[in-house]
Amino acid sequence: MMGDSVVKINGIYLTKSNAICHLKSHPLQLTYDGGFSEIKEQEMFKGTTSLPSHLKSGGDQGKRHARDSSRPSSSDLSRLQTKAVPKADLQEKGAEIEVDEVFWNTRIVPILRELEKEENIETVCAACTQLHHALEEGNMLGNKFKRRSILLKTLCKLVDVGSDLLSLKLAKIILALKVSRKNLLNVCKLIFKISRNEKNDSLIQNDSILESLLEVLRSEDLETNMEAFLYCMGSIKFISGNPGFLNEMISKGAVEILINLINQINENTEKCGTCLPNSGHLLVQDLVVRVVFILGNLTAKNNQAREQFSKEKGSIQTLLSLFQTFHQLDLHSQKPAGQRGEQHRAQRPPSEAEDVLIKLTRVLANIAIHPGVGPVLAANPGIVGLLLTTLEYKSLDDCEELVINATATINNLSYYQVKNSVIQDKKLYIAELLLKLLVSNNMDGILEAVRVFGNLSQDRDVCDFIVQNNVHRFMMALLDAQHQDICFSACGVLLNLTVDKDKRVILKEGGGIKKLVDCLRDFGPTDWQLACLVCKTLWNFSENITNASSCFGNEDTNTLLLLLSSFLDEELALDGSFDPDLKNYHKLHWETEFKPVAQQLLNRIQRHHTFLEPLPIPSF
Repeated sequence: MMGDSVVKINGIYLTKSNAICHLKSHPLQLTYDGGFSEIKEQEMFKGTTSLPSHLKSGGDQGKRHARDSSRPSSSDLSRLQTKAVPKADLQEKGAEIEVDEVFWNTRIVPILRELEKEENIETVCAACTQLHHALEEGNMLGNKFKRRSILLKTLCKLVDVGSDLLSLKLAKIILALKVSRKNLLNVCKLIFKISRNEKNDSLIQNDSILESLLEVLRSEDLETNMEAFLYCMGSIKFISGNPGFLNEMISKGAVEILINLINQINENTEKCGTCLPNSGHLLVQDLVVRVVFILGNLTAKNNQAREQFSKEKGSIQTLLSLFQTFHQLDLHSQKPAGQRGEQHRAQRPPSEAEDVLIKLTRVLANIAIHPGVGPVLAANPGIVGLLLTTLEYKSLDDCEELVINATATINNLSYYQVKNSVIQDKKLYIAELLLKLLVSNNMDGILEAVRVFGNLSQDRDVCDFIVQNNVHRFMMALLDAQHQDICFSACGVLLNLTVDKDKRVILKEGGGIKKLVDCLRDFGPTDWQLACLVCKTLWNFSENITNASSCFGNEDTNTLLLLLSSFLDEELALDGSFDPDLKNYHKLHWETEFKPVAQQLLNRIQRHHTFLEPLPIPSF
């Protein structure tokens, strides 16, 4: 019988301590900076290769946080060439391609000699670039040509120089020579070490090493090179943290490669069960966490990546399967409410399972933005059910980031008013779940909850729920928060409430009109969309107006007349105080959204406002 410390994932039994990786992440925004410290570095290379003292130097300084500074040397990279060839390689060896002697002697040998004797790092790097081009021209890349071992021995000796620029050039050639097993592992470790340093991003981009890494994931066998894949994915994870790489990753098919990789692991584990314990280990500690992390970065701001993700066969089902797996692990790790004590009162770091769920919900929230993907997710009972279950058993004190990410995902899905939406079917239950977020002290949690109410309040039943539970009072109180995003979302809820004539009177409660006018004054000049929402809300409220002062009150009427007149003056409203890059953006929203409704509101107030004539001063 399996003990309590063992869990079963996709047919594979693993100890809980090995079941999840230790990745940390930040709120649901677009670039993560997770550490890779959970991998315990082993002594990767033993022995040294003698090099001229003038070529020995330390690696570049400056690292992304929580990253080890050790780097590989040459001995393990070259070790494979000194060993007997396994039987599995004999067929490949028999298929080796003869090398053109003239080309080899005239083009390749001189470069190899330069590499062995050069004293200047820059010259050695230039020679490596020359070598790569010559090998490509002579059709000598790959693993099936004679004298390949000579090349590899020369290249591997140069690894000990310690220059990141040179190491990248060497790694690119070595990968192009299709090394395998231990050599592939060590070259992936080498790139991983270099990629941890943010200062090396420009080197990585200039040498196009990303393409080489993706080719490893695309063409190499997962089962044979599991650990190499882990380091390869670690490098890509670091690279994806730089927005400058995202377009390149997408254009080179990263989304397809990553999804295919997850599917491959799932298929292997389902087919072979417990015969692939290492593959199962990668699935959870692993490889999949890094895949999801990178997918989160890719889909954060790129609609093309979201679309590519949705078109990959089985992509949504794979996310759902992962969500279910780690949700169950998290449930099993939960302590009963009476045993939690103070641990959950003071915010603790996410557990291993929670950390995976944070990344999964981030990907779901991102891809839901795409209009072709969002409605599909909103109609998926499995996904919506897991999101709601997360809000049921998790509080902000338990795991703030997971709760906020789950709520943000529900918000994105609630945007789609489609007939088969599970979100719409569960709208009242969702509204109940959100109440605990509204009464929290967490401003991010409050904001996400209000955003969901902004979408759900388009439904009359939800509007009734809001008034019955005094949520509208809370929305009006939030107008005083001096938090622009919260004011925008709260005003959106109030706007939806005033569509119903019977609910317009609520704006009279708690000084609602004055709060709206204050929002218009405070945020209008910098946010014409928010100013538009305020005007629309006041327009609905004043539909049956007979006297402006009776409707809005004397003070607020006069303030509105002044504000609207000023804001409708283009020279005053767009006086050049904006950043030049944002001026056109603000002008667009001012012209298309704010101006039409504000002009109508001003006209209505002026028609129903009595201007008192100034009285003459009596003479004595």
